[in-house]
Amino acid sequence: MSNILITGASSGFGLESAKLFAAKGHNVVATMRNTAAATELDGLPNVIVTHLDVQDPESIQTALNTAIDRFGHIDAVVNNAGFSLWGVFESLPRKKIQEQFDVNVFGVMDVTRAVLPHFRGRRKGVIVNVSSGAGVFGLPMISAYNASKFALEGFSESLSYELLSQGIVVKIVEPGGVLDTKFSERLAQEAAEAPAAPEDYAEFVAGTEQVFAGLRANRLATSADVANVIFDAVTDGTTRLRYVATEDIKPLVDARRSSSEAEYMQIMREKFMPLITE
Repeated sequence: MSNILITGASSGFGLESAKLFAAKGHNVVATMRNTAAATELDGLPNVIVTHLDVQDPESIQTALNTAIDRFGHIDAVVNNAGFSLWGVFESLPRKKIQEQFDVNVFGVMDVTRAVLPHFRGRRKGVIVNVSSGAGVFGLPMISAYNASKFALEGFSESLSYELLSQGIVVKIVEPGGVLDTKFSERLAQEAAEAPAAPEDYAEFVAGTEQVFAGLRANRLATSADVANVIFDAVTDGTTRLRYVATEDIKPLVDARRSSSEAEYMQIMREKFMPLITE
């Protein structure tokens, strides 16, 4: 039995991971900004729900203290909390981009920094950072999200070398699109609140939205599928760094990691830039 702390556990990957770990007999500290959203976790005997806002360092330390007080120690942290902005870069306010990095990058860093003394003291621990296919390949309309997930990937890989010297393992889980997450709802909300893009982008935006609509229509994976990969990353006992979590992104991941730069760019431009010719 292990003790797992999960951020962003009110819905999606975080919620399904909390339920899965609990069902497998592990103790779970399910953290979230709004604990009233934890109705699906109510009554599970080996789950505690506590407040943690990754933009609030004090709440991070309080949640870690709560976990240690309840279970004695922490074996693994799953950094799952995150969201995405949508829109051409030119229309994204600087303040919103800063918020994107505060949650997706600096929030992960702050949770990690807070737990490392505990892990070092025990000479073991697992950190799983939930990235995205957008941390591997660039996509139009989500430049800020891409940038945050590329940063997360680089941070995680670099950190993995440092922490292996302390007996601590870092993992990256890379999901694509799924059917049943509130991620798309938050994305749509952010898009609705964003300033309109300059008219010059209108044709490009319309064409790109059609491409993404086709991709969404072909999604097959669920949050539970991604939770299974997160569970494997925590429990498989290896030092493996990256786990691709959904089938839909594997062709693009393979193209990015196995093709030449020219081949990769041709694939991506043909797929995501249907209205632009050279």
